[in-house]
Amino acid sequence: MKFSAKKASTQKHTGGCLVVAATSDQKALPTSTQAVLKSAGIDIAHIYNNGDFTGKTGQVLAIPATSKQSGKIILLGVGESKKADLTSFRKSVKALANSLKKSTDKVITLWIDAVKLSDGTSEQKARITAETFEHSRYQFDTTKSKKQKLVNATFNYVTTETKAAGKGLAVGQATGEGMNVARELGNLPGNVCTPKYLSKQAKKLASSSKALSTQILSEKQMKALGMGSLLSVSAGSVEEAQLIVMQYNGAAKSTKPHVLVGKGITFDTGGISLKPGSAMDEMKFDMCGAASVFGTMHTLTKLLPKINVVAIVAAAENMPSGIATKPGDVVTSMAGKTIEVLNTDAEGRLVLCDALTYAERFKPKSVVDIATLTGACVVALGSHATGLFSNDDELAATLLEAGQASGDKAWHMPLWDEYQKQLDSNFADIANIGGREAGSVTAACFLSRFTEKYKWAHLDIAGTAWLHGGAKGATGRPVPLLTEYLLNHSA
Repeated sequence: MKFSAKKASTQKHTGGCLVVAATSDQKALPTSTQAVLKSAGIDIAHIYNNGDFTGKTGQVLAIPATSKQSGKIILLGVGESKKADLTSFRKSVKALANSLKKSTDKVITLWIDAVKLSDGTSEQKARITAETFEHSRYQFDTTKSKKQKLVNATFNYVTTETKAAGKGLAVGQATGEGMNVARELGNLPGNVCTPKYLSKQAKKLASSSKALSTQILSEKQMKALGMGSLLSVSAGSVEEAQLIVMQYNGAAKSTKPHVLVGKGITFDTGGISLKPGSAMDEMKFDMCGAASVFGTMHTLTKLLPKINVVAIVAAAENMPSGIATKPGDVVTSMAGKTIEVLNTDAEGRLVLCDALTYAERFKPKSVVDIATLTGACVVALGSHATGLFSNDDELAATLLEAGQASGDKAWHMPLWDEYQKQLDSNFADIANIGGREAGSVTAACFLSRFTEKYKWAHLDIAGTAWLHGGAKGATGRPVPLLTEYLLNHSA
């Protein structure tokens, strides 16, 4: 897909598909929209009066070519002009993108920047547009015998603010691509996307950009480092664990990096604490935290911001076997703390804690881990917001703001000392579960024991990383949030 910002012109459009924004209050139609429709010979008042189009948010109406217009025109409803904001604009663009998924038009002209929003700029509108269209064009066919082809369209984004819009289009497209990278990895079955497969993808990504380098740590190397907690998860699997380290260098070497840590459980049976069989196939999505890290690093290689970022992916498969870790076993983490494994299905925190300890060597400015960590977070927040925990309120506020700005929302959850006692163990320094109450909080409390030397935040994406049912598949979240967060810190 190609995006470009073009200067506005109300002259007759002579090819492809033309999209114009229209409000639900006819009298508030943008003057440019009126001029474009008039030049095409379209009586917009007649369309409103007939009830064919009301202009409500997300309504899409295609008008066939007229004697004055060689291509079709699409009216895109953006709702009441007084209530238009980034949220409603995003909803409208999503509806438009979905309606054009199977379009055969090779050129699509978007006259939608004329919509005035209470909280949005031309750059933000352009970013939303490019990101949404990139996201909508994704389809998973890697493991299908028949591949579907989509038209690689060119999108002309018409605006009077071409510089700002051009920047927004670039960021939006790169973010959308990053989300699709994450979706592809998440959607791959567990027999394809193994820990070593992720290592190969990291090397492939590094080979495509001079700004990125990759290092892979084997189980032997992890054992030498004392990563007994991470290795306890992979103990029952024939697939060897991998610790994947990707370094993006866009700033001076002396600039402290921001670190992303992704949970990469490529398939999670629960281990000896075996999960119920129903919907266990969806446990291939348990590496979506790692997938989002890959997606974000892809985005960085496209935008090349002036920032240093280290990505650490703890990749393992959690399987039951005769040599698998058992409930009640005690393992020793890289930090030297002993852990009583009361439930082998609480494995994400076991791989993350060693990865978080490993992050210390980079002397990070901040560390954010991303994980499909707890079903409790799904119960608490559903599929709308990512759970956010942090040992630093300023960092939490920055991430929350990034989530709001990108439309990839998070919600600040408590991380109080009162919850820590639930992790007490009679036989080790800490237990890996804290009982039925506040499961997402005690999981974050567990991780906090290994993050005392830096500013840290934990994103629990168990509810936002993938969809269930007929629309089953990875979402690519929270790539937009992470991208916004990192770009805000670039020089």
